[in-house]
Amino acid sequence: MKEHKETILNASDFGEDFTWGVSTAAYQIEGAHNLHGKGPSIWDKFTATPKVILNGENANVSCDFYHKYKEDILLMKSMNIDNYRFSISWPRVLPNGIGTINEAGIQFYNEVINFCLKQNITPWITLYHWDLPQTLEEKGGWTNRQIVTWFSEFTQVCANAFGDRVKNWMVMNEPMVFTGAGYFLGVHAPGKKGLKNFLPAAHHAVLCQAEGGRILRKLVPNANIGTTFSCSQITPYRKNKRDRKTAIKVDALLNRLFIEPTLGLGYPTKEAPVLKKLQPYIKSTDMDDCKFDFDFIGIQNYTREKVKYSLLVPYIRAKIVKASKRNVATTLMDWEVYPPSIYNMIEKFSNYPQIKNIIITENGAAFKDKIDGDNITDMKRTDFLQRYLRQVLKAKQAGLNIHGYFVWTFTDNFEWAEGYHPRFGLVHIDFKTLKRTIKSSGKWFSQFLSN
Repeated sequence: MKEHKETILNASDFGEDFTWGVSTAAYQIEGAHNLHGKGPSIWDKFTATPKVILNGENANVSCDFYHKYKEDILLMKSMNIDNYRFSISWPRVLPNGIGTINEAGIQFYNEVINFCLKQNITPWITLYHWDLPQTLEEKGGWTNRQIVTWFSEFTQVCANAFGDRVKNWMVMNEPMVFTGAGYFLGVHAPGKKGLKNFLPAAHHAVLCQAEGGRILRKLVPNANIGTTFSCSQITPYRKNKRDRKTAIKVDALLNRLFIEPTLGLGYPTKEAPVLKKLQPYIKSTDMDDCKFDFDFIGIQNYTREKVKYSLLVPYIRAKIVKASKRNVATTLMDWEVYPPSIYNMIEKFSNYPQIKNIIITENGAAFKDKIDGDNITDMKRTDFLQRYLRQVLKAKQAGLNIHGYFVWTFTDNFEWAEGYHPRFGLVHIDFKTLKRTIKSSGKWFSQFLSN
């Protein structure tokens, strides 16, 4: 611990223009899943399906941010957090995905935004953080090309409702995850599987990402527009030629698939030949329509993955070797604790000359907290944050294009397929009483920011 403190004294080491904040997502914290006109999302339906979520849990109540947003925003203020990234629930503002606007949903987000501003906390909106309206999924969801029209309408509604006060926008959260886990592996909502679902979903997400950016540019004066990507350092498990080639292929799929067409580079089909199967879904003007000049790119890094060649895995002939099989330090998500990965991903994205600015829009860890009354100790999380921040500082000092850092996440929440088991929060939630308690990591981060 001493070594880390010597390297990072406080936030001022990063410079005055560096942005600090915390991130959350609507479905994971809001609760109020069927109140005041909100329509069902794909996660409302998916979590009602037996045996798909750990312990059969759901986010019907979760942290109840819908009713407790003032308490949470005041807690942020007390912790010296002055940037808050949160998402808009599509079915809360458009219960049917398109058409009639739910004014109660608009009012809720207006109240959140206005209270943030009153507390001198800058709101950063994510438009899509995985909670597609169920009515649209019944029409094919992300596999239906009409999603571009539907998403455009949603973006317009949000831009018109909130753009007078919100200047920082992120179009999407981790398209590789919601298309890969939701439309290829089937472990996330809506639970679809196979290339026939993944490929159109991925291409349509790229189109929506750019179209969302164009709409925000048109409707929100002086907007700072970005989008976010999950990224993990990909390393060959063995030093043989097959594993090295496999790592290049997996890197193309996980880290390049969504950013490169956005930058006008097309899909990385050379390194990942399976992406040639996208061709039937690509219309004549699509590759131009995929492009948008974002003001910043959000990268979200937690770990690195080691991969090996596997003849048994169809399409990609690759297998991720779990961290628990590699005798390395892990989090509760079975992700390796590997701080250099965040430096390496900043460097990787900095190598694209088209990217103007990079912000870490998510980084954090799930560990078991030690609870002793109102004292909640999570030294592993504090250590994780310090070690990863050392790497972010190293990147900044090396002249890499990094300008901000948001912790995932502010409060413990519903962690998708893993339910409430893995806790990522700086603030502990007792999910029975909904009591909030700042953990030792949250106290450390608060002190870090105060300097």
